Amino acid sequence: MARSYQQLLSAIVISALLCNSVFAVELQTPKAAIPDTYFGLHIHHLDSPTPTPWPNMPVPTWRLWDAGVTWPDLEPNRGEWQFARLDRFVALAQQHGTSLLLPLGMCPSWAAGPYWQYQGNSAGPQAPLSVDTWRTFVRTVVSRYKGRITAYEIWNEPNLRDFWAGTMAQMLTLTKEASQIIHAVDPKALVVSPSATADFGIPWFEEFLKKGGGQYVDVIGYHLYVAKLPEELVPLIQRIRQVISENGLADKPLWNTESGQIAAARIDSEEVAAGVLARAYILAWATGVQRFYWYAWDNQFMGITTYKEAEHRVTGAGHAYESMEQWLVGARMDSCAEDSGHTWICQLTRSGKKEWIVWNSQGDHGFDVPASWRVRSVTFLLHDRKQLSRPNIEIGPVPALLTAN
Repeated sequence: MARSYQQLLSAIVISALLCNSVFAVELQTPKAAIPDTYFGLHIHHLDSPTPTPWPNMPVPTWRLWDAGVTWPDLEPNRGEWQFARLDRFVALAQQHGTSLLLPLGMCPSWAAGPYWQYQGNSAGPQAPLSVDTWRTFVRTVVSRYKGRITAYEIWNEPNLRDFWAGTMAQMLTLTKEASQIIHAVDPKALVVSPSATADFGIPWFEEFLKKGGGQYVDVIGYHLYVAKLPEELVPLIQRIRQVISENGLADKPLWNTESGQIAAARIDSEEVAAGVLARAYILAWATGVQRFYWYAWDNQFMGITTYKEAEHRVTGAGHAYESMEQWLVGARMDSCAEDSGHTWICQLTRSGKKEWIVWNSQGDHGFDVPASWRVRSVTFLLHDRKQLSRPNIEIGPVPALLTAN
């Protein structure tokens, strides 16, 4: 689904000295503390005959995609509204203190014109024949869920033919019309841009912004799928942010509204899978992403599974999601850098105390803990915290958290 990056952008390749190491990459990390809303999920089977239980961990944000609540699900025939499932999801989110992101998109066959009706498709990637049908759909949904759905995303992966077969002009019109309605009906709700996917989505995304699409949205959405290692997120995010800046939109937040692991990389244990998820969350924040919706909690065809429905258990990657919330939320990331040997060091400050997350993306390596850090304990991902008994530890692709006094 995504193409791999072979080189890091030269703009982020700089040298620095820290702890006697020469760093090949040093990121300009955000200055704000990491909020809980950085963490999001897709959960698909809460409403199935054998439903997935709600995760036993905080789920601050939830994106309702592949959840049976697209436009064709909500209005299968013109004026015939079916809100029962979305009503249940909204109530469940309120029960758990979870904010909702609802993508608006996919066109019902009745709104699409004779060709799609002839094909018998209930939903398709085409634009509606009449903008009025789109206006009615958006106004009806936003009016019903005013104050309960906090963000709306205009379409899903429009750079892929499976999801969008219309023109750029049509997408700009749909975005403008939806934005005006959402802001008028529910001024507190956020409008998220159509979210292109992977590195090959950048040309579509760039055209959308160059033709003025950014003026209609509050948030820039993108799907950060990469082919192999989570470290490939760094150049992808840097390029996306460059495009945003070139179009005068650097003040708008960037959300990763969907990504996971496709399984191109070798993932031969739950611990390795946990490390991939953890590194993705760490690096996306370090590179400037403000929300990250993992795809998906209970979807079994992805390369990394967080909950195994057949076994009714949370996997190592699922526990890593919870650990990342505990490690990151409330902390400020002061720095994050990779040295020439592929060891990453990300420094955090929490309540005035320093912490460091360290890993090596290429394999197991010895790591000399600097005495100046005054580290007292180490927590290896998926393991309990323990006292640091020696100045050298073994690190690898699974991150470890070092905590000072």
